[in-house]
Order: sequence, then structure tokens, then C-alpha cells
Amino acid sequence: MTQGSDDYRDSGLQFPDSFVFGSATASYQVEGAVKDDGRQPSIWDTFSHTPGKIWNGDTGDVADDHYHRLDADLDLMKQLGLHAYRFSIAWPRVIPTGRGKVNLPGADFYSRLVDGLLERDITPVATLYHWDLPQVLEDEGGWPNRETAYAFADYAAAVGERLGDRVAVWTTLNEPWCSAYLGYASGAHAPGRTDGADALRAVHHLNLGHGLALQALRATVANDEAQYSVTLNLHVLRPEGDTGDEAVRQIDALGNRAFTHPMLKGEYPADLLEDTKSVTDWSFVQPGDLDTINQPIDILGVNYYSTNRVRLWDGSSERQHADGHKDVGASPWPAADRVEFLEQPGPYTEMGWNIEPEGLYDLLVSLHDEFPEQPLMVTENGAAFPDVVSPDSEGAAVHDADRIDYLRRHITAVHRALQDGVDLRGYFVWSLLDNFEWGFGYSKRFGIVRVDYDTLERLPKDSAGWYSELASSRRIPE
Repeated sequence: MTQGSDDYRDSGLQFPDSFVFGSATASYQVEGAVKDDGRQPSIWDTFSHTPGKIWNGDTGDVADDHYHRLDADLDLMKQLGLHAYRFSIAWPRVIPTGRGKVNLPGADFYSRLVDGLLERDITPVATLYHWDLPQVLEDEGGWPNRETAYAFADYAAAVGERLGDRVAVWTTLNEPWCSAYLGYASGAHAPGRTDGADALRAVHHLNLGHGLALQALRATVANDEAQYSVTLNLHVLRPEGDTGDEAVRQIDALGNRAFTHPMLKGEYPADLLEDTKSVTDWSFVQPGDLDTINQPIDILGVNYYSTNRVRLWDGSSERQHADGHKDVGASPWPAADRVEFLEQPGPYTEMGWNIEPEGLYDLLVSLHDEFPEQPLMVTENGAAFPDVVSPDSEGAAVHDADRIDYLRRHITAVHRALQDGVDLRGYFVWSLLDNFEWGFGYSKRFGIVRVDYDTLERLPKDSAGWYSELASSRRIPE
């Protein structure tokens, strides 16, 4: 076995016939065409064009040019045998002003995308929000402004009316932790603000937007079999030393339970409110909000990449600080400034994230234990490595053995969770294509398909072939 293989036997494992293997992308990361057909700026357009914010000054202006290469990319998905494709819809492409009139050319792009998937027997999984808030709404206050949640619900209704007869799975939000904390507390992501109170207001209004959007979708979607979901990047926390358990509790409240408890239990944890009372009094939570947020969902999406090791900082030395994305400036954790994030044991991906498949297993099992009736789906998992294009008998190839090993080990952990009773419906590799990796620009490659950013040519890597075999057989390749 290759380096880091787990004790659990990891080849020849069979998944059920109903288990879905797909891949995922996000609109700003792949589409490009940022000024075409009526699209207006998002917060990521503004942020990426702000000097010093993105590695090498990169922007998503062209990205993978997926907007203009749609049919070829759909054919590639068919070639790989994907069961499903998880894509996101760009709010500023569909409703450029954030609220009001639908931009028909923009909406038509997603209609053609969904039709193209169905023609190729690929299940459409649509995410309404993957971080590209219309800039006009940010100018009015962004997610800290309650009105953004209502604008989001109207947008959800408009999309549901147009695509609801064909989309199989609807996801309201992708990783609201990033939107709230990296966007409004640390400033590492768009819109680049650094205010802890605003971040907590954003947490609540994202949660509220989720509930309102579910109500809007259920009122407009013309498909009784459609399923509804949200995707969270929940933190797998490892305690270190005598203070580790308290550090875990604080970050679990802010990073995990701030979303799972209102969405799935209809409440904010008491310790979260107590921990953050020096930052905000939570008076922005209005009567009835928690009932609105606590809508039933068919699937809880889980994004997983790495774990965090934490303890309380005693002030005796320079404090280490990190987070699951390793790209923050100020702290993303309001009122948790005594928590120290320690370097994890390797090996690491090119992002500097530790590789620990056991963390994915632990996360899935812990969610199943806390919410035993809630079906789960791994909606993102993957790795960036320094891919090299090599000469090949047929032209060129990317022999990404490290990525294959990473995927094999994590999918083995998924299988183990399934065998141990977790109601797990599918796995989506991140990502289909190399793409604009947010603050890292084009310097990190997560795709199972390489994109040449000069020519935009697509080149399936060895991992694409491996994943294609997995999808075809639902068996981890020998």
C-alpha cells in the first residue's frame, strides 16, 4: 500500500447501488464571463480586483471559462461516468441587482446546464449560494443586514420557479461558516470586513436565509421528489493538553453548533450566547426566527478536508493561530481569542492541510450519533497537490498518485462509516476542474481534470480515470 494507508482494508470495497459518486464546482471558481449576458459584480469580483487580496493578483474574470465551454464540460462529465454534478448558481447572474427582475439570459444558462446534465443521465445538484453575493446587496450591508436573508428567499423562489421541475437536490448554502467568519471577521474572504459583531449577525442571517429559502423552494418547486439540503464545513477538533477540552467546546460552539443547532434543533446553544456576550447581545434574533430556520431537510451536506488541534493559550509564548483554511489574517473566531490552533502532524496537502481520513470518519459518526434520523452526504472532499504534466505516449498526462491515494483513503473512511450504520447517501469529489481557489488564485490545483490556464484545455489526470472506475463499479479500485 502507498504511504499513509489505513489499517481498514481499502480496495475492493463495494458501495450500494444507490450510493452516488459525483463531483462539484462553484460558479465564481469556474464560470468566468463575469460581464456577459447581464451579469453584474459579486463581492468576489470586487474583492479579487482589490490589490493585495489574491495571490498573484488573480481574478475569476475568465476562470475555467465554463460559461462558454458548457457543452464540452458536460461531455467530459459524461465521459467520466459521474452519477451527479454539484454546481452553484451565481446570484448576480440570475438577479444582477440582488432583488427584483430576473435576468433571463443568465437564468437560461442554468436551464441549459440542467438540461444538458439530464440528457447525459447525470443528476443535477444545485447550490443557491456559494459565496458570490451581489455587490449591490453588500453595499446595503451584506449578510449582517437582515434584509439580505429576505432577498435570498426571493432569489430562491425565482430559481425554483425556473429549474424546479428538473433539479433533483437543492442546497441552500455552501459553508456559511466561511461566508460569516472569513468574510466579516477575519477579512480573508470577500467582502473582506473585520468586525466580530457583524460576523455573528451574518451567522444568524445566513441561518435565517437558509430557512426562508427552503420555504420559498418548497412553495415553487414543481417536483414532488426534489430533495432539500444545506452544506456545512464542520470542524473536527482534537484537544491538546489540560485545556484542550475547553478549547474544543468554544470552537465547536462557534464553528459547528452555531449552524447545526438552529437548523436541526431550532435553538442557539446557551454556551455560544454566553461565550459571545462581550461581542453582541444577539438582539438581532427576532421572535419566530428559530422556527423559520428549523426547516426539515432531506440531506445534510458535509465538506471535509482536515482536522484542527486546539488548546487554550496561556499567554506565556507567541500564540499560534490557524484555521481549517489556513488563509486568515485577523481571527475568524469572535470571543475565542484565547484558543490556540496548533500545527497538525503531517503529511500535508499543498494547502498545508493535514491528511487525516480518520477525521472524516469521526465527523460522519458524530453527526449520526447526534442526529440519527438525518441522512448525510459528503459534498466536498479532495486535495491540492503540485501536479506535473508529463510526456505520455498519447501526448501528455498528469500522474497524480498522491491525489489517488488521498481519495482512496478518504473514500475508504466513507465506506467504513456506511458499514457502521451512518445513513450516507453519496460522495462528491472536490473538484471536477482545477479552478480559482479563492485567496490562492490559480496557485493551487484541486481538480481531477487539469486546466491549462493559458489555453483553457482540459486534461483528465490519472485520478479522473481512477474516480471514473470507482463511479462505474461503485467499488474502490484494487
